[in-house]
Amino acid sequence: MDNTGVSSGVGVLDKAALVLSALESGPATLAGLVGATGLARPTAHRLAVALEHHRMVARDMQGRFILGPRLAELAAAAGEDRLLASAGPVLTHLRDVTGESAQLYRRQGEMRICVAAAERLSGLRDTVPVGSTLPMKAGSAAQILMAWEEPERLHRGLQGARFTATALSGVRRRGWAQSIGEREPGVASVSAPVRGPSNRVVAAVSVSGPIERLTRHPGRMHAQAIVDAAARLSESLRRGGGI
Repeated sequence: MDNTGVSSGVGVLDKAALVLSALESGPATLAGLVGATGLARPTAHRLAVALEHHRMVARDMQGRFILGPRLAELAAAAGEDRLLASAGPVLTHLRDVTGESAQLYRRQGEMRICVAAAERLSGLRDTVPVGSTLPMKAGSAAQILMAWEEPERLHRGLQGARFTATALSGVRRRGWAQSIGEREPGVASVSAPVRGPSNRVVAAVSVSGPIERLTRHPGRMHAQAIVDAAARLSESLRRGGGI
């Protein structure tokens, strides 16, 4: 909502929405909130403090009001729903195009979690059940989820990893990653980044299977299909305004 006068009929919510909309453009003092919203000073203060209690508003180092962390958490949850809703058909198509099992991974702390998958229907395959937790130290999906991290977190993440900073530089340059026997002997994989509307990497889409089929250069076979799948998932998040 903005301050165009559109009313929901619930006055306190309309006024709280005015405060949040005013903060969308950046930090504001109480006087700035009053000017941007047209609310009386006591009302603007009362609402801003109440929103701060619920972590929808916070303060910066100068004591100005800013949008709070709870909004980012809610946006992430909404984006997660959109990502998972889009993942099923995209992963199924990727599996059918490549003939290999396809997965979607999200990072959670120092681990990565398989949040969606489409398994190869028959024959030898790499099965990663939904909900599986895997380390961030090995595998092409781990490389993707690590490659665009902030320098300090990247440096920490590389300690004990099966890949190097030089390898991740190549990942950023190419836009995809591959691994051969890195996570598990005999298994190869290729992954690409899924990006949210802010261009931040929020997930990795992958295919994996035995080295005998994917060869020791799996990116040559499947990188384009995986990059295309990642682009479709990224577009679904951009359309929805998610994470």
